[in-house]
Amino acid sequence: MEPGCDEFLPPPECPVFEPSWAEFQDPLGYIAKIRPIAEKSGICKIRPPADWQPPFAVEVDNFRFTPRIQRLNELEAQTRVKLNYLDQIAKFWEIQGSSLKIPNVERKILDLYSLSKIVIEEGGYEAICKDRRWARVAQRLHYPPGKNIGSLLRSHYERIIYPYEMFQSGANHVQCNTQPFDNEVKDKEYKPHSIPLRQSVQPSKFSSYSRRAKRLQPDPEPTEEDIEKNPELKKLQIYGPGPKMMGLGLMAKDKDKTVHKKVTCPPTVTVKDERSGGGNVSSTLLKQHLSLEPCTKTTMQLRKNHSSAQFIDSYICQVCSRGDEDDKLLFCDSCDDNYHIFCLLPPLPEIPRGIWRCPKCILVECKQPPEAFGFEQATQEYTLQSFGEMADSFKSDYFNMPVHMVPTELVEKEFWRLVSSIEEDVTVEYGADIHSKEFGSGFPVSNSKRNLSPEEKEYATSGWNLNVMPVLDQSVLCHINADISGMKVPWLYVGMVFSAFCWHIEDHWSYSINYLHWGEPKTWYGVPSLAAEHLEEVMKRLTPELFDSQPDLLHQLVTLMNPNTLMSHGVPVVRTNQCAGEFVITFPRAYHSGFNQGYNFAEAVNFCTADWLPAGRQCIEHYRRLRRYCVFSHEELICKMAAFPETLDLNLAVAVHKEMFIMVQEERRLRKALLEKGVTEAEREAFELLPDDERQCIKCKTTCFLSALACYDCPDGLVCLSHINDLCKCSSSRQYLRYRYTLDELPTMLHKLKIRAESFDIWANKVRVALEVEDGRKRSFEELRALESEARERRFPNSELLQRLKNCLSEVEACISQVLGLVSGQVARMDTPQLTLTELRVLLEQMGSLPCAMHQIGDVKDVLEQVEAYQAEAREALATLPSSPGLLQSLLERGQQLGVEVPEAHQLQQQVEQAQWLDEVKQALAPSAHRGSLVIMQGLLVMGAKIASSPSVDKARAELQELLTIAERWEEKAHFCLEARQKHPPATLEAIIRETENIPVHLPNIQALKEALTKAQAWIADVDEIQNGDHYPCLDDLEGLVAVGRDLPVGLEQLRQLELQVLTAHSWREKASKTFLKKNSCYTLLETLAQTAPSVAGGGRRRWGCTNVTQSCWGCLHRTSETQALWLWPSRKGNRRRRRVSCSCVAPTQPSPVHWHHPSWPLLRLLSVCVGRCQLGWELCSVTCVRTGSMGSVCQCPISLPLQSPVSLHLHC
Repeated sequence: MEPGCDEFLPPPECPVFEPSWAEFQDPLGYIAKIRPIAEKSGICKIRPPADWQPPFAVEVDNFRFTPRIQRLNELEAQTRVKLNYLDQIAKFWEIQGSSLKIPNVERKILDLYSLSKIVIEEGGYEAICKDRRWARVAQRLHYPPGKNIGSLLRSHYERIIYPYEMFQSGANHVQCNTQPFDNEVKDKEYKPHSIPLRQSVQPSKFSSYSRRAKRLQPDPEPTEEDIEKNPELKKLQIYGPGPKMMGLGLMAKDKDKTVHKKVTCPPTVTVKDERSGGGNVSSTLLKQHLSLEPCTKTTMQLRKNHSSAQFIDSYICQVCSRGDEDDKLLFCDSCDDNYHIFCLLPPLPEIPRGIWRCPKCILVECKQPPEAFGFEQATQEYTLQSFGEMADSFKSDYFNMPVHMVPTELVEKEFWRLVSSIEEDVTVEYGADIHSKEFGSGFPVSNSKRNLSPEEKEYATSGWNLNVMPVLDQSVLCHINADISGMKVPWLYVGMVFSAFCWHIEDHWSYSINYLHWGEPKTWYGVPSLAAEHLEEVMKRLTPELFDSQPDLLHQLVTLMNPNTLMSHGVPVVRTNQCAGEFVITFPRAYHSGFNQGYNFAEAVNFCTADWLPAGRQCIEHYRRLRRYCVFSHEELICKMAAFPETLDLNLAVAVHKEMFIMVQEERRLRKALLEKGVTEAEREAFELLPDDERQCIKCKTTCFLSALACYDCPDGLVCLSHINDLCKCSSSRQYLRYRYTLDELPTMLHKLKIRAESFDIWANKVRVALEVEDGRKRSFEELRALESEARERRFPNSELLQRLKNCLSEVEACISQVLGLVSGQVARMDTPQLTLTELRVLLEQMGSLPCAMHQIGDVKDVLEQVEAYQAEAREALATLPSSPGLLQSLLERGQQLGVEVPEAHQLQQQVEQAQWLDEVKQALAPSAHRGSLVIMQGLLVMGAKIASSPSVDKARAELQELLTIAERWEEKAHFCLEARQKHPPATLEAIIRETENIPVHLPNIQALKEALTKAQAWIADVDEIQNGDHYPCLDDLEGLVAVGRDLPVGLEQLRQLELQVLTAHSWREKASKTFLKKNSCYTLLETLAQTAPSVAGGGRRRWGCTNVTQSCWGCLHRTSETQALWLWPSRKGNRRRRRVSCSCVAPTQPSPVHWHHPSWPLLRLLSVCVGRCQLGWELCSVTCVRTGSMGSVCQCPISLPLQSPVSLHLHC
């Protein structure tokens, strides 16, 4: 019982590499770089940079191919062994006239092969029965205990396997229960796979698996036309309706050809028919014999001469040696022997139908070795589109979901389940090993017929193009002229789901690289080269039947084995999923296999680098032991490279020299042995001009190049010098050596190769002496540079020694650059030092330790002496502090001119900076100095924080910080006073200003506050003058004072009174306008009030007016005492002057004081209540003084005021 597919455990992942663009430029160099890591796994995956995306260059419309057919369960080695075993048992039983039905045990098909193998391992059938160990057999088959399965297995073994084993051992009679086959209802009838018979065979219309034909009523025989058209029938040479078996020879064909000939039967046939009650059967048997026997004229004549008794007596049973019961006597269709049906093992209940063969022939047939396993070619030709449609349809139908949604893990588990199943036959197709030279590569090719775009040209020359990689300069295969398909010329692979490539290693154990152009992933499994022999050993141990008949099975790419099985036997296996656009590299002698997850298109090729040469030589020895043909001659390849050593890459030259040396030593030994044998004749042969099949050793099949042994009497063959005793039986004197080079020419070639290979050693020795100063002489910079140039020109490898030389040159260049900068800095009086004193000393030590003679070292010593002298002088100046600032500054400038940063110079710089800063602070805070702003003070504080600390500096910094804090606090107060909504009285502002007078800093907000306070004081003075003066201010003056007072950031008590006066004046003017002005009047209020009363003319009216007023009378004022008014007139010069006038109108005096009011009077409040009428009949309105509260009346007579009227008129209350 094998583990189920659900238990398949994926092996660990192989290494994955992602090169940078710089690493990607050198393909073979990058592969050599990752080889130490990747070689341990056998395979690795490389993801190119994301921008590297070669276009697909295959002409899709013209691409047509015929795939190969793969039956999955025939690929796996252990499953194929089981199927072959079942085919043999099925063949055995169908020849016996029965069909094989495989029983089910515990709802699973019984593994007959494992049962047979375990029975043998346990000592055989008799031993197990004797010891009653069938329960142990069931346990080893992983059946559960306690269900009496052992007895059931014994029954099946006795019924199915034991008779076959007896035939295999050659036994004649064994009593066993072989009854009956059809009682097991659940048994499944087995249809043989006939694996060896299908290889490279087209399907036949006679390929039915019906193993029995009606013997008494034979089916129609195939015609000669069918035989000629059907290669399977031609190959098998069996044309009857019975089972098709290999190895029956030409006689069967000759027999069949006699079927339709007229045969004269001997008279005994008739006699036997008459004598026997069952004569029809016997005569049929005899006629069958006669019809199948090659009946030549001589044979028929001899039979006619026999007597009937002799002819009948010749038909006797080969078991019991009796001829009775001829109605139960069977005639073998192969060897003409006779057997009773009851003498056979097992006995037959009746005469079988169809062709029957005796036990001897069955034994011979069953023991015939199977033919080599291979793949069939499909009959249908596909395009990429038609194959893709078929592949996608198959996958979607199989998994019942879209192809892109099937998980890779599910496909992997299902694949290994199918290849291990003997019940399920799943067939897929794989377009493998398609020649790119015929169908076109997936990469752009430079020599293609069509013109390439610039992008395609870039990819056509890329080293990662599989058409380019095998012929790169670092590749060995570029020295092979022939286009070896699959090695130098890529092969194409069009896959579908489950299509597989079996365990194999590359030809000549070379590298391989596979690129997946597009499609679904390809799953890989790899085994490192160190475990290659272990893998071979495990597979041979587990499936010896396959390797016994086909020793080079693993070289045929037709056999799989579950990775879990290999891992359980200690074989290290890795896996990976190769996605589109990724490379997979396999390393020398690394076994690899895998399968496709779905429809995809891949391309693969081999390549060989210098490190492959030892593996290639070992591979030839391996092929020699297996007698396998070589793809190319390894000796020829080595000699061809050795003939032109200067063209070789140095790494390749070194590797070729080692291989050539081993090859020459071996050739000397072999030729010496040939000479000792007595072969003295020799002739030169240009083996490279001969076809490979004319220079192959007839013993080991290796391709000869350096030498071969031939015979004058046997010109058809030759052997390599390793098999000189296997050529022929002729005398050594008739044999002669065919050689390509003499033993003198080979050392000459080796010497030239050595010069090229050792040129690196010579150069390396020079470099080593120069770098380590072994001879005591330092080389100049020019000499070292010349050694580096030689390495570059002769293409030496990037070794550790070359890297040391490059590093040394880089250090020398850096030292020279520093010295030149130091010297030029002194000349240019650079302010910024380039080196510290420590670095200068390190530089001097480094220049002394480098293996290069530099004359600049004297300049460095001079600078160091100057620095040391300056250092002593600076220390003296610092020790006598406080020194003169001028002296310190002078020393500082001298230190800056040295170009070297001296520690004392730094201390001098600190002292100078401290002195300068303290002087600036002192000047800024001096009482006589102009006050600096806050920004200046803050700058001084920031600058003080940067300089070195000292007691004086710390004190000055603290005082400056305290001053700034106080100044900023008063600035904030001033700002608050200026911006606050609640204005402060002048006294508060005066107190703030008084507090800041002693601060030696210019405070902008305090200054603004001072200006605001000055303006407020002036405003208050103006208000006091108006209020306390003898005259009334005009309205415009009051409005101006109000506007100024509102803008001042000072709280003013008089501002509110002025605002009320202005508001009252504006209110009265509005009332007067409503009273004196009519609607749509063309006069202004002043014009209306300035008009005088009309005079009496003839009508008896009297004219009222003022007689003692020099100017036009503005109205009548009536007081109880004197009637006076203060008039304010504008003068011509624009100023205002006061004038006192008196009104002496003749209007009768009113008993109560009446005050007439001008619209411009701001201090009177007019009430709209009529209190009587004046003498002229006009209404009198009540008037109240807003200042004193005095009340009076005013007459609203319509007197117009002229434009030159006074600005305002005040009434003395």
